[in-house]
Amino acid sequence: MKPPSPGTAARQEGTVQPAPQESIRVVTESAVPKHVQLRELLLHTIRDELSPGDALTSERELMARHCVSRATVRRAVGELVANRVLVRTPGKGTFVARSSVESRLHLASFTDDMRRRGYRPSTVVLDCSLTPAPTEVSRFLGTGLDGRHWRLERLRLADELPMAVETGWYNAELLPGFDDEDHSSLYQLLRDRHGLVIDRAEQVATSQLADERTCRLLRVQPPAAVMTFLRRSAAGEEPVECVRSDYRGDRYSLGMALDGSMPSESTLSQSFPNHH
Repeated sequence: MKPPSPGTAARQEGTVQPAPQESIRVVTESAVPKHVQLRELLLHTIRDELSPGDALTSERELMARHCVSRATVRRAVGELVANRVLVRTPGKGTFVARSSVESRLHLASFTDDMRRRGYRPSTVVLDCSLTPAPTEVSRFLGTGLDGRHWRLERLRLADELPMAVETGWYNAELLPGFDDEDHSSLYQLLRDRHGLVIDRAEQVATSQLADERTCRLLRVQPPAAVMTFLRRSAAGEEPVECVRSDYRGDRYSLGMALDGSMPSESTLSQSFPNHH
């Protein structure tokens, strides 16, 4: 995060502040909808060139600068407002909000999380194969080093743009025919086809620089930071899943509600697999 500019602390969202000149980027004809392209361009501008409290360029200027219609501008800006990246002040304009797109810590699938925040989720399966698992994974799943494991790697998208790369490990004995199934919403699949309802999990969040392949899949320029989640999940007393998710650091943030109580002990907390 870049340091605040002089006077930023004194800014208020209701006061128009002169913003830096935005880079001119033109929305093109492609398979990605124009409002989605524009939204991503605005996100880059907000991240790289603006500060919290800065006024967004006027609707008319955005239309001219990016060669799009008024409806496209309104839809792109509206989605950023809905996701609390921007905030509208009646009679004054649209301003950069004090927060970014945020996820609350809760037990939910990527599909449910994205839908809840107004995005259209989709999935590209990169790999689904039987393969040996890392020691920590096989220990948690209770399969042993010689056990059979499914390795599922997926690219997760929101409104057709990459959001995360996920690699999960699963006990193959619990999931017969797993490679022939629809993996777009995994928790629903586990529940409906295999009778496994994920009802508890433990998760660790870290940040790190993505490798070249992850940068390529997420369509970011290296070096790029990703937010990495390491999660182990269970259905009742049955260990089901070990998964690593690398999220784009420029599109995802994490929110938490804190209190003064001590955290409870968990049977999942002893040997969470290290990221690699």
